[in-house]
Amino acid sequence: MLVGLKASLALSLTGCATDGLDLFGSAKPDRSVATASVAGARSTDAISDEVTVKNAVTSADVARIGSNPIPWANASTGSAGVITTVLEENANGTHCRQFRTTRHSYMGIAKFFGRTCMESNGNWQLLSFQEEG
Repeated sequence: MLVGLKASLALSLTGCATDGLDLFGSAKPDRSVATASVAGARSTDAISDEVTVKNAVTSADVARIGSNPIPWANASTGSAGVITTVLEENANGTHCRQFRTTRHSYMGIAKFFGRTCMESNGNWQLLSFQEEG
């Protein structure tokens, strides 16, 4: 009885030492499954930084600052940067501003460009905020 138990235990443990094969040698890992990968998902920190930059761009007196850089900082994320370019345009009755900025965050330093336009109700909407390639 004890010999049979030892043999049974030894046989069951041999599966642990193989390459993950099942009884018939056909088991393979499923490479189609990925965890923590949601395409296009943005963090709340990134969204908060985008709003901070939009507010800095839209509140700037472009005529007064000229080509001077505009520093920005987001106390809630710890990110900061410098808006280096703000270009205004009025197209089809819509007032827009294009801009370039840096962002220094816990993820590193990156450059971004974006565009924000004023809606008919007077609120600014951020239309794009993309990292430069």
